[in-house]
Amino acid sequence: MALRPLISRQNLPTFVCYLKSSFQAKEKPFPPQKILQTRISRRIGSIAAMASILLAREAEIAFAADWRILASEQTIEEAEREIRSHAQSLLDIKAFLESESWQEAQKALRKSSSNLKHDFYTIIQSKPGSERPYLRKLYSDLFNNVTKLDYAARDQNASLVWQCYGNIVVALDDILGRI
Repeated sequence: MALRPLISRQNLPTFVCYLKSSFQAKEKPFPPQKILQTRISRRIGSIAAMASILLAREAEIAFAADWRILASEQTIEEAEREIRSHAQSLLDIKAFLESESWQEAQKALRKSSSNLKHDFYTIIQSKPGSERPYLRKLYSDLFNNVTKLDYAARDQNASLVWQCYGNIVVALDDILGRI
């Protein structure tokens, strides 16, 4: 099977460069067909480049990062009202862990932890500056254990799963006691 080139040579712009010595400049003019072809190719190339730049400004990127965590749309009252239910849904993955349904546990863990993370971040931002460092440490401990539990469930390591789940329970009790 012969390999075909990925780009057809017919679609590439043609650029022609001529080096003229000073004594040949008046004697031999450029071939008119080559000059026209070069100008058209450059024109098409510049139009395509400008069009892509202009369209890129107006286009909306579909799979961009979700920056809601930096500029929260959630109010503090909503976060405080919902944090307990999201924490409970994080603890509800215990049923999946007991039945060793690792993939379902991972899905439930990821969904509930993202909601909880958003709530907890909103609450941390509303607290006075003196309380924030400790709350951030609790936040970090909680979600580091969530990540470890996710990896342990992927590897089907039951002992590490239960250790991380225990750490999550302790961290949630401490966090909810502080808030």
